[in-house]
Amino acid sequence: MLETPVEELIRGRRPLDPADLETIEESLLAADMGVPAVERAMAVLRAHGPQIVGPGPAAMRSILQEEIRKALSVSALPPAEFSSRPWVVLVVGVNGVGKTTTIGKLASSWASQGRSTLLCAADTFRAAAAEQLEIWAERVGGDFLRGAEGADPSAVLTDALRAAAARGRDAVLVDTAGRLHTRGNLMAELSKMARVAGREVDGAPHETLLVLDATTGSNALAQAREFARAVNVTGLVLTKLDGTAKGGMAVAVVQELGVPIRYVGVGEALDDLLPFHPDQFAAGLLGEA
Repeated sequence: MLETPVEELIRGRRPLDPADLETIEESLLAADMGVPAVERAMAVLRAHGPQIVGPGPAAMRSILQEEIRKALSVSALPPAEFSSRPWVVLVVGVNGVGKTTTIGKLASSWASQGRSTLLCAADTFRAAAAEQLEIWAERVGGDFLRGAEGADPSAVLTDALRAAAARGRDAVLVDTAGRLHTRGNLMAELSKMARVAGREVDGAPHETLLVLDATTGSNALAQAREFARAVNVTGLVLTKLDGTAKGGMAVAVVQELGVPIRYVGVGEALDDLLPFHPDQFAAGLLGEA
């Protein structure tokens, strides 16, 4: 069976021709990198045209990978974990992205380091969310606090922070209700929770992690913008990278917000939340991992 010219190109069986740039651009857009990020990448490729045409795909891949790696290596440094006690982490995002699971995995990782945690179920609208978080707390040996159904999330958070301080816990992980980024009243509620945390614990929330689903595509950028308006997002968590999703939209989100990706979720096991490495992610986005 004869290969198409594009298949020959991908497999390295012919050198890259300038006409192939259009195909490459379409592939990057299909990976949900976003138009601005793709345009920057293509400008770099065109600037290195003479270097690419001879060696072909290997040179192109190397240049693209370095460009993506640089785009993801933002200068904003993550806060120094546990520099305050309790260390308060607010976990936010739309429905179904994996916030509760992310909290459980983080608590498990910290427990393995000897850190004590309290898991706060500030999602008072969905009973199943609190029950799921309680199961995680039991699995990792952490404390758990929830409020009555329909209670004010900020009041639940206040109780959790006071309980953690009284018990000498190292960290409080706050599971917030999944909310559509288009719901202004719910986003205002999130802003209120951040203010309440700051009144109870100096500098809190010390970290606000925005959880994004790698399968979401370009809509993740709209989500990120609205959450960043409501709270001070300090880091990103990219979940569901264990499927076919490559998470190209993360490039656009990082460049838009200027905050780093802290973790990636690659499965359901306790140890399937991994620290983010820009070089490995860039290689995976280009089909090398």
